[in-house]
Amino acid sequence: MTTKSERGLTGPGLRIFGPVLAATLLLAMPRAAWAIQTHGAPEGLYVHQMAHLFFAGSLVYFHWIIRRNDFTGRGWRYLQLFCICMICWNLLTFTGHAMNLLLTHDDFSAGPGLWHSRMLGPITPVKWTYYLAKLDHLICVPALLFLYLSLRAFYHDETEGEEK
Repeated sequence: MTTKSERGLTGPGLRIFGPVLAATLLLAMPRAAWAIQTHGAPEGLYVHQMAHLFFAGSLVYFHWIIRRNDFTGRGWRYLQLFCICMICWNLLTFTGHAMNLLLTHDDFSAGPGLWHSRMLGPITPVKWTYYLAKLDHLICVPALLFLYLSLRAFYHDETEGEEK
C-alpha cells in the first residue's frame, strides 16, 4: 500500500505545482474562442491548401503501407477507414476553400450575428459546392470515431497479449 507522500500528493512539489498550475490556467484563459481561423491573403491560403494536399497524400501513403504489409485485425481495419475518411475530408475542405474564393460578400445576407447569415439566390453550382463543403464535419467526426476505435482495439489486443 502506498502512502500519500509516495503518490506525490504532499511535500514541496505540491506547494510549488499548485500555484504554478493556477497561474498558468488564469493566464491561458482566452476571452473568446472562435472556431474560424483566417489566413492572410493570398499566401496564408496557399500554404493552408498545400497542407490539405500534403495531409491527404500522407494518408494515402499510410493506407497503402497498411494494405501492402497485410496487417490484420480490427484495429487495422478501423485505421484504414480513418485514413479513407480523412482523405475525403481533406479533399472536400480543399474544394470548399477554393469555392470560397469564387464567392463575394454580395452572395450572402448578414443578419444580427453569425447564425443569421443566409446564402442569397440564385443558387449556382459554386454556391451549392460551397454549401456542401461546409458540412465537412459529417466526414471528420466519423473519421475521428474510427481513429478512436482503432486505438481502443490496439489497446485491447495489447492487454490481452500481456495476460497470456
